[in-house]
Amino acid sequence: MQAIPVRPPLTVPRICSREFHFCSLRRGFGFARGRYLLNGKLRRNFRGNAFGGEIRGSDGRGNDRLSLWDEKPYELLPGGRIAFLDEQDIVTLLDPPKDLIPLDPASYNPAVYLWKKIEHIPEERRHRLLHLLKPRLVTRMWEMAGLRYGDAKLVQKTSSSLLSEEVSLLSPEFWNCRTSGGPLPIAWINKFKKALFSGKNGQTYGRMFLGGYFLARVTKSRSPLYFKVTELKEVMSTEQPCDLAYEFGDGLFGLCDYPEGFPQPATHPWPFNDNLVIYIRHVGPGVMVGQVWQEGIYLEQVPRRLCSEILMVKEYFT
Repeated sequence: MQAIPVRPPLTVPRICSREFHFCSLRRGFGFARGRYLLNGKLRRNFRGNAFGGEIRGSDGRGNDRLSLWDEKPYELLPGGRIAFLDEQDIVTLLDPPKDLIPLDPASYNPAVYLWKKIEHIPEERRHRLLHLLKPRLVTRMWEMAGLRYGDAKLVQKTSSSLLSEEVSLLSPEFWNCRTSGGPLPIAWINKFKKALFSGKNGQTYGRMFLGGYFLARVTKSRSPLYFKVTELKEVMSTEQPCDLAYEFGDGLFGLCDYPEGFPQPATHPWPFNDNLVIYIRHVGPGVMVGQVWQEGIYLEQVPRRLCSEILMVKEYFT
C-alpha cells in the first residue's frame, strides 16, 4: 500500500513581522491612511476612527490590546506631553494621496468632515493651521467649504462667536490672517490681523492691521482700514456662494463708536478705496477663508482677484 504523505503542521510565528498598507479606510466623514509595522507593537503615522464596538488585536503572545480604531485624537509623548493629530488629518483631507479614494463619494460631505476636524482641534492650537497649510491647500479649503451649502444644518453654523451670540458692544474679536501674491504694492503683505466688533447701531464692523512696524504706524494714524461686515449669498463676479462680505468702501462709514484705542476712521488708500471686497466662507469654529476682489468704482472696470485665498484663524487669549 502506498503511503499517503502527511503535510507538516502549520507553524505560526509568535510575532508577526509584516508591513500592511491601509489605503482607504473610512467611517462617517473620515479617511485614514498610513503604514503600520506589526512586530510586537504598532507604529503609526495616521489615525483611524472606531466603528462603535471595541476591536482588540493580539501581538502574537496572547496579549490583547485595543485596536487602531479605538485610538484617541492625540498621542502621549515622553514627559506626558500631548501631540494632537487633527491638524495633520486636515492636511491629508485637503491634499490626499492619489490612492486615497472614498468608498462612496456620494455618502459623505467633505465640508462636514472638515468642520468636525477643526472643531476637534483645541482652540489654542488652531493657529498652527496658518503654518501647516500652503497657499494651494488654502485654495482647496475655499473650494471644500463651498460644499457646506448643501448641508442644511452646517450652513446655519458660523465661525465667529461674535456673529452668532449676544456679545457686549464694541468688544473686539481678533483674527490672524495669511495669504500670498497680489499686485506689487501689496504683494509682500502676506500676514496681517483683523478685528471684528459690533457697533451701537447693530451693524458689525472690522478693521485690518497690516504687519510690520512701519505699516502698523501708517495704518494706525492715517489709514486704519475699517470695513463693514454684511451678510451676502454669493460672490458678485463668480456667483459662487459665500456667507459674508467685508466691504471697505471709502473707509468712513459714518462710524462714531469703535473699540477703545482704535483710531478715528479715515479715507482708504489704493487699492482699498477701489471698491475692495473680501468674500468670506465659514470653514469651522474659529476658522474662515476669504477671497479678495477689487471690483472697481467705475462701471467699465473689470473685477479682479488681488491675491490668493486668505486663511483666517481666531486669536486665542488665555
